[in-house]
Amino acid sequence: MTGICTGRVAVVTGAGRGLGRAHALAFAAEGARVVVNDLGVGPDGAGESPGPAQEVVEEIRAHGGEAVAHAGDIATADGAASLVAAALDTYGRLDTLVNNAGFLRDRMLVNLGEDDWDAVIRVHLKGHFLPLKHAAAHWRAEAKAGRTPIARVVNTGSGAGLLGSVGQGNYAAAKAGIVGLTLVAAAELGRYGIQVNAIAPAARTRMTEATFADTMAAPDEPGAFDAMAPGNVSPLVVWLGSAACAGVTGRVFEAEAGRITVMEGWRPGPTADKGARWTPAEAGEAAAKLLAAAQPPGPVYGAS
Repeated sequence: MTGICTGRVAVVTGAGRGLGRAHALAFAAEGARVVVNDLGVGPDGAGESPGPAQEVVEEIRAHGGEAVAHAGDIATADGAASLVAAALDTYGRLDTLVNNAGFLRDRMLVNLGEDDWDAVIRVHLKGHFLPLKHAAAHWRAEAKAGRTPIARVVNTGSGAGLLGSVGQGNYAAAKAGIVGLTLVAAAELGRYGIQVNAIAPAARTRMTEATFADTMAAPDEPGAFDAMAPGNVSPLVVWLGSAACAGVTGRVFEAEAGRITVMEGWRPGPTADKGARWTPAEAGEAAAKLLAAAQPPGPVYGAS
């Protein structure tokens, strides 16, 4: 199989279902050898099974591609290290890391338990940090040995992390953290040949179909464009994971249906400088004038 990722080795976490599965299949279709990671848990993170990862591996192989399964917990140091080792031991190299694994435990803030907060932050945010840390350590060593890689990391954020989402305080906080992690990693790791970007996808998966059942349903008409199919997001991910995206780093993209948007983050807006300390009344008056001149924020998902 040949394509823009021919010769590359891609690791995709949470690749047993949904977006991760679509990404793994798309990388393989473009010539990459793929490490398919999935812990095989339910939508809330409960239970474990090696089945989903192995099923994707078999699907890739059935289409003439190369893949290997990894069923470790990438939110642990040992699991993340073994993920990188799986690529190196099996294929002798690692070129692309796609951090995608996650699950939901939605609650309104006053009903959100500490365990549900910790679990979601752990799998999303820590589950991005640890694979990134171990992959970057390998790539840094390669660069210092004179073998500067063409390395790519694609992190998975969410509109919830950019705008907020009612009933998803834990998930929104984790996804916002992933954006911050992406920006720092891009700045720190560029010298070693590593580019780091993030996507904020919208697609029909186990995590979204219950919440957005009406808007994410597959079309009834045969051959109609399925706007919410996970595979619509994957072409951008594959490009970001390839050598073709040279020079693109520290960016966040929204991807949904046939639409790709470059997201522009926090930038200074209207400002006022007294040149001395404000009184509370003065600060309030100045802030009110600045807000009147500022662009309104985007609406929080689910807000009435």
